[in-house]
Amino acid sequence: MERRDIVQRGLFFEEFDESARYLHRPGRTLTEADNVLFTTLTMNTQSLHLDAAWSAGQPFGERLVNSMLTLSTLVGMSVAQLTQGTIVANLGFEKIAFPAPVHHGDTLYGETVVTAKRLSASRPGQGIVTLEHTGRNQDGEIVATAVRASLVWCEGAMP
Repeated sequence: MERRDIVQRGLFFEEFDESARYLHRPGRTLTEADNVLFTTLTMNTQSLHLDAAWSAGQPFGERLVNSMLTLSTLVGMSVAQLTQGTIVANLGFEKIAFPAPVHHGDTLYGETVVTAKRLSASRPGQGIVTLEHTGRNQDGEIVATAVRASLVWCEGAMP
């Protein structure tokens, strides 16, 4: 039997559904090692992420996961389902918020809704999709939100 190949990809412009909520699974448990590695790789010397003794005397009583790691993980969780191989470019982020802290050992779950989409006026065969990402911890508490504008290929237009 001859089989056809199917390659994992994200969605083309036409496939983004404004009535859907895309749940990104599996979740990702963020560990102390993840936090220290990300924080040092990005040269963020904030004591709140690196210094356990100092952080013990702060309002949360312990180190917190770097919010940029939380944001990066949240957006990264959406890639395979939404934009893998179909994105042209990220156009920008706005309305980024961290309403609750992420602690070592918390598991992040992501979800995305499409809040707008339109064909590009200047780039034929491409469209702009506005994605609202929400990150929740294992208890369902919202820990991160962000709105992202992405330029994606239309079906049949990708080289």
